[in-house]
Amino acid sequence: MKIKGIALVLLGAASFGFTPIFVKTGFAYGYTLGQLNIAQMLVAILILWGLSLVKKLNVKELRKEEILKVIATGTTVGLTSIFYYGAMQYLSASLAIILLFQFVWIGMIYEWIFSKSKPTKVNLLSMVITLTGVVLSSNVMNGKVFDLPPIGLLLGLLSGFSYAGFIFFSGQVATGSHPILRSSWMVTGSMILVLIVFIKDIPSYPILDGRLWAIGFGVALVGAIIPPLFFAGGAPLISGRLANVLSSIELPVAIISAMLILSESVTVFQWVGILLILLAIMVNELGGQMGYRMKRKNAG
Repeated sequence: MKIKGIALVLLGAASFGFTPIFVKTGFAYGYTLGQLNIAQMLVAILILWGLSLVKKLNVKELRKEEILKVIATGTTVGLTSIFYYGAMQYLSASLAIILLFQFVWIGMIYEWIFSKSKPTKVNLLSMVITLTGVVLSSNVMNGKVFDLPPIGLLLGLLSGFSYAGFIFFSGQVATGSHPILRSSWMVTGSMILVLIVFIKDIPSYPILDGRLWAIGFGVALVGAIIPPLFFAGGAPLISGRLANVLSSIELPVAIISAMLILSESVTVFQWVGILLILLAIMVNELGGQMGYRMKRKNAG
């Protein structure tokens, strides 16, 4: 079961790494942030609820309280899309994904607040390594970061907060329900949030634009269908820390795809920073496991 959980979380995280390709393409064609988000969520909700009907899943499988919790968790998917895609309007895809990856240390804050698990020395070391990686990967040493739009940096950081919430809460709510049904309710929460945020875009939405639907299908598949579906199936089978480590596959996937497909350049310093962020995630997980084993050994 653990191997299954690892595989599902890996695939879900890797899938999310391809979203910049579709988002940047959508912006290049002149579509707005609202149009891309609405298209994404419409496609996702139709596919996931369609799968639920095909599989004849019982909607009453979840209690009302559980449904509300899953819908609320789903809003973190919508928020991540809004903030992350919004950041890509102002920043390169590679820098936007680096800011998203601040979920590494933000996740520690969530565990502290909601699980009453105070950060350990290993956690703090991981945070220092992460922030060092951010300094290098954002080209702050060359002063280029000061030329970037503050709104882009803010949106990128906010995407880290919402993504950390998605990873944390997706393994906490309605874990016994079918992953497809759970994901359907999650995307429903995302859809509600997106429609509220972009309510002004609804009257002018180009419903017959085939190209927008094609981009919407691509970004929905890799950004709103596969990640929550695979996380819903895999996250409950493994620890939260391990889920964070496995989610790190998203970073190199996004950077490499941005280089190969979007022709973005990444400097040596940025690669060093990226490697430090990946190292921080591994230190956080492996150090946490070692600390847990030491406590059990001393207790015994």
